[in-house]
Order: sequence, then structure tokens, then C-alpha cells
Amino acid sequence: MKIWVIKIGTSILRGTEERSTEEIIETLCSSFSSFLLKGNKLVLVTSGAVGLGCQKLNIKTRPNDLSTLQATAAVGQVNLMSLYDKIFNKSGHNVAQILITKNDFNSRESFNNASKTLKKLIDLNVIPIVNENDTVANEELKYGDNDTLSALVALAINANKLILLTDIENLYSKDPRKNKDAHPIKEVHNSELKEIKDKNIQNMNNEWGTGGISTKLISAEIATKGGVQVQLVDGRNKKNLIEIFNNNNKIGTLFYPVEKPIGNKKSWLSHAIQTVGKITLDDGACFAIKKKGASLLAVGVKNIDGNFTVNQAVKIVNTDDKEVAKGLVSISSDKLRTILNNKEIKCSSIIVVHRDVLALS
Repeated sequence: MKIWVIKIGTSILRGTEERSTEEIIETLCSSFSSFLLKGNKLVLVTSGAVGLGCQKLNIKTRPNDLSTLQATAAVGQVNLMSLYDKIFNKSGHNVAQILITKNDFNSRESFNNASKTLKKLIDLNVIPIVNENDTVANEELKYGDNDTLSALVALAINANKLILLTDIENLYSKDPRKNKDAHPIKEVHNSELKEIKDKNIQNMNNEWGTGGISTKLISAEIATKGGVQVQLVDGRNKKNLIEIFNNNNKIGTLFYPVEKPIGNKKSWLSHAIQTVGKITLDDGACFAIKKKGASLLAVGVKNIDGNFTVNQAVKIVNTDDKEVAKGLVSISSDKLRTILNNKEIKCSSIIVVHRDVLALS
């Protein structure tokens, strides 16, 4: 049995004069049903609520202000789920709506609750259909794109694979619309992914989606570090879906997972949790946590920014302010400042962040 997460981008779902959104979803769901009938499981992470809401309200361009975005998302989400429910019911499949904001994954307990709910729906042969809760999320609580969300969902359910359906055929060395010498990249090993992401080799944002290739690379990095294979596929071509459901890894671009995944807990620490403070380390402490797998000790702390209490998350940076890790603190910022300001206190053995709750960036 395979458990796959499929992320469907706005650019795939938005209707045209030739094909309505309903026709597009019907084509997609037909392929999904054939995959499910083989005994496999599926979670969909779908964009499109804002686009559908704009269509319904006759708004020609994507709104820029938050309140209008939330209003169109509220209208569009009803239509979106109605279409999925109607179409999947034809093949005897039940669906469930899951709306998520960053806050829902911010604590370990809420992340685990979301994970359990998704897994139970899968056990009940229900197709969870996930979207960001655009209607209530403010900028602080928004992922801003469903690419990142889809990777976190894949980790939450221990998926075998994440499929990113988009409107490009592959990852390219450059934007092929602007560069004739751009060539497709068919495979990306994890050792190459960070460099590709950091260079941001192409930027193909469009007016209706919120992502672009950069967010898909971030999504691939999150998922592959957690042990999930990722495949970037042109979702406009029905034959592509048939091929990937028949295990054709040569369609689109395949991202290989790491050989030693960092685990569910540290994936959550790295990518889902919001930090409330920052701790700057000296070079020795950076070396110890990165190369020796050590806990962060107070003796290696140079500076503290922000206020935090025990078990809150902090960003850990080097002296160049480059992030090296995230972790849950063992002591409050007030106590840590007291320790650092009192030279008489021997702080060499005082643990600030234990290695079990420290995730390298």
C-alpha cells in the first residue's frame, strides 16, 4: 500500500474558456480514483479557493489586501469542496475538509493531533482534502503557499511520496520562458538541493498562485530531509498522472530523500514551529552542535534576543547571524541572561537546548 500526498496548484485548477474548473477537477479525480482502487491511500493539498472565489464574484485579478483575499477565499472554499465532494462521490469515495494555519502545527501536541486526525481519516478510507485556512489566517499565521504545507502534511502522515502538480514540465536550470539555453533537471539528489534552492535558479511566480519554483524547492527540501520522495510534475497533462501512478519516476523532476531522515520530531522543529527568540553562539558552540551532535550549553552563548520561557522555540545563529539550528529551550531568557551576566556562575554544564530537541538547519 502506498500513501501519497498530492499538492494541486492554483495554476492547475483555474478555469479557462476552453475548460472549466469542474472539468479540470473531474479529470484529476478520475486518475486519483484509479490509484485508490489499487488499495492505495491519498491526501490532497489543494489551492484554488481564492481563484474560484474571484471567479464567483467576478473579480478579474488576485486581490492584494488581506480582507478581500479572505472574503474571496471564504466564497471559493465552499465551491472547491463542493466540486471535490460531488466528483469523488461518483466513484464512491468520501472526502473530508481540513483547513490549517501555522498555529495548528506550532505546538507538538497540535501537530500530533493533526497527524492522528489525518491518519484516522485515511484508515476510514476517506480522502482528506487540505488547504490553508486563508479565511482566518493573518500574515503572521499564514504559510503563504500550499507547497510548504503539503510537505508538512507528508511528514505528519509518514507519506511515501509527495507529488507537486504544477504548470511546468520540469525543474529547469533557468526560466525557460526567458532563456533559450535553459535545460531540464530530471533528478535532484539531496546533496544538490540546498545549493539549487539557495541560488533560486528560477523564479516563475504568477499572479494567481502564491508560490513559484522557489517554494517548491523549499517544499522538496523539507520533505526529502524527512525521508519523503518528491516528484514535480506538469499536472495539465493527464498522461503524466497515469505514468506516475504506474511508478514512472522519469516524468518531471524527481527529488531523492536523504538516506538517514531526521525524524518526525526534528522535522517539526525545523519547519513547523514558530520561533519566539534568537540565541547567538560562538564558533566553538556552533562546531559542537553541528559536528559533534552536542547539546547547546550556556558557556557557548554570546547574545540573546527576545523573551522566551521554558520549552519555547528559538532560532540559533552564528556570529554572522546565519541560522544554524532551531530548538526548544530548557531555561527562560531571564534566567539565561542572569547566568551570562554573572561571571561567578559556572555555566559550562548548564544546558540551554538539549540535543534531543535541537534540529540543525
